Amino acid sequence: MKSARQLAAEILQRVERDGSYASLSLNGALKKNSVADPKESALAAKLVYGVIERKLLLDYNLALYLKQPIKKLHPAVLTSLRIGAYQIFFADNIPDRAAVNESVALVKANGTGYAAGLVNAVLRKVSANGLLLPDKDADEIAYYSVKHSCPKQLLLHLVSAYGIDHTIRHLEASAEARPLFIRINPLLCTSAELSETLAKDNASVAATPIDGGFILTAEGDIASLAAFKKGYFHVQDLSSQITSLLVGARPGDFIADCCAAPGGKSFTIAQQMRNTGRLVACDIYPHKTRLIDDGAQRLGIGIIESVCMSAVDLPSLYTDLDAVLCDVPCSGYGVIGRKPELRYKDPADCASLPAVQLDILSSCSRMVKAGGALVYSTCTLNPAENEDVCGAFLASHPDFRVSEDPFYTQFTGGGPYMTVFASPSGGDGFFAAKFERTLQ
Repeated sequence: MKSARQLAAEILQRVERDGSYASLSLNGALKKNSVADPKESALAAKLVYGVIERKLLLDYNLALYLKQPIKKLHPAVLTSLRIGAYQIFFADNIPDRAAVNESVALVKANGTGYAAGLVNAVLRKVSANGLLLPDKDADEIAYYSVKHSCPKQLLLHLVSAYGIDHTIRHLEASAEARPLFIRINPLLCTSAELSETLAKDNASVAATPIDGGFILTAEGDIASLAAFKKGYFHVQDLSSQITSLLVGARPGDFIADCCAAPGGKSFTIAQQMRNTGRLVACDIYPHKTRLIDDGAQRLGIGIIESVCMSAVDLPSLYTDLDAVLCDVPCSGYGVIGRKPELRYKDPADCASLPAVQLDILSSCSRMVKAGGALVYSTCTLNPAENEDVCGAFLASHPDFRVSEDPFYTQFTGGGPYMTVFASPSGGDGFFAAKFERTLQ
């Protein structure tokens, strides 16, 4: 069995090399290597997410004591330094001496023992001098970029679009431990029954401002909880819950969720429909539609029809729907608290997204009946993917207008669309717009 630090080092190098998601790599590694000790598993996860989330901050401090550029270090050496520095700065329960010694042991175990002296010397200086930041007065952008480990290009984009205050609050909240939000399944239990069942497993819930949404506190794998096995809840971020509720689903409706996997939005909509009517859940990948089917079965939902195909092709099969939800693929800047690696993606890789998003929205709008609803949403903070796509859609679809649904307008702050930033006890950053098809 590999140690937590060894696992973390391997995952971090894989994420850096292949651009893979930390969550998928971590889950796979923990299962493959059978980390039996929950504390070791927790430490591995903490190191992986922590190092990715703070990478620019860690590299800035390490570079102060290196003679060569960071990028010229062997990946195994750099990873060991980052793991050690993260523990020194942010793991209060780990003594600095232990953090240094374990990182030295790590480079020796990974075939880079020649760098043991370097790792020891650099981390000892990091420990002695503490966390350092650039001079804020000399370069405010550089200061915030390092402090929040946000690449300058992304930081400037966010500040230009939303202002410095919103941007910094979003970055600060994204760096905090994100709450685990769940949604009760009213088809199978009441709030009291959910709480009582969770209590037997030493877990508990706290209410949120969204009716039916809760913050779950539990140790270990939530899939092992009796309440989960009974289908009493499903995991869904608070922002995603709001998006699902914007659809305004009613019992007996005919609705489509056009980019549905892993199924959280579909489950919430089906529960609003009281498991009556028809709900088409579409995704382009077979393994993802299987996730939807498995989740629906666990929750006792029988109205979901999973369809494996591109959302733009869905109108060839369905028409005259009461509502359609398009939660489209996006750059993900709203969820960097849960997927910290997204902040380091090249923004140029996202330049083609608005055209794809508009194509999905325009295509799926054809399924909406007169008087029906169309919801567009992303989990990003980027006007090009949000307001601009909505504006282009309305300009080319005069038979749609922004909805005046009171539930929707309460979230828009007086504007036509809804933009939400991450908050310490709230959901992730996201954007949503609700349109209705005019009766003519």
